Amino acid sequence: MKSGSGQQVKRRGNRFGMAIFAVSLRLFGLTGTYGLLYFVALYYLVFDRAAVDSSMAYIKRRFRNYGAIRRKISVFRLFISQGRNLIDRYYQISGHGSFDIEIEGYEKLQALFGRSPKGILLLTAHIGNWQLAMTALERLGKTVYLVMRPEDNSAVRETLNIDASHEKIRIISSEGFLGGVVEIMAAIDKGGIVSIMGDRNTSQSYSEAMLLGHRVHLPHGVFNIALAAQCPVVVLLSARVSDKKYIVDVSNVIEPISGPRAQRQVNIDACVQLFAEILDEYAARYPFQWFVFSDLWAKNNTDYISKKRSA
Repeated sequence: MKSGSGQQVKRRGNRFGMAIFAVSLRLFGLTGTYGLLYFVALYYLVFDRAAVDSSMAYIKRRFRNYGAIRRKISVFRLFISQGRNLIDRYYQISGHGSFDIEIEGYEKLQALFGRSPKGILLLTAHIGNWQLAMTALERLGKTVYLVMRPEDNSAVRETLNIDASHEKIRIISSEGFLGGVVEIMAAIDKGGIVSIMGDRNTSQSYSEAMLLGHRVHLPHGVFNIALAAQCPVVVLLSARVSDKKYIVDVSNVIEPISGPRAQRQVNIDACVQLFAEILDEYAARYPFQWFVFSDLWAKNNTDYISKKRSA
């Protein structure tokens, strides 16, 4: 187990901005509202240095042969893509319309529930529209628990609060007692689906892995919980493939291997590396749908460890 410093992610969005998109949807529909994104994305590209820098950390590694201009254009495309996902989420949750959501690996998911009365852990990432992906899982008839920190931006919380609109989706606070582990274990025992985000290291425990050709620190708590609960970890990723269709991929199942204490961490590290490889492959297929907006490869985590050990 290693220690690292979590990164605070700046929340963007305000009530006025959300209201503009809401009005635009009523007046101009999806296509017209998408058009506004070019102006919004350009604003962030010019004036939000933090957003550009954090996005560039990913773009430089995803497109290693791109020059400065093509990288800037790629960041612009990333902003546009994220905006479309946010609009789509509001479009469906507010009742304006719906999307065709195809689930790849659905039969595999059903088989997992058929073999045990226990629930499963979903390991997700900021790829695609994971919020809409969660609503698609309602067809399983299981309660979905999202493990997350309280939303810092009240405008986003009030406008896109999915747990208030779907009684089958619940929130477990990661800032609760023991990081919400007690509630997570209870949810799994009841046969629920517990979703944990795994592509940003905001915890005190992580494993080192290779991602996009460089070392990165990814949280491994989900695999520790899986060992304790004796349940599988299903990787959930989604992608927007057209204006009216999303694909949700749940075909990748990782089952942590229990063993002697000395071997346990080695097995968990291997699970984290496998997750990193799944992210790498998926992001290669949908390069402008990974909205991590955080420099996962920054040296500050390593510097933090060095300072802590020398203290």
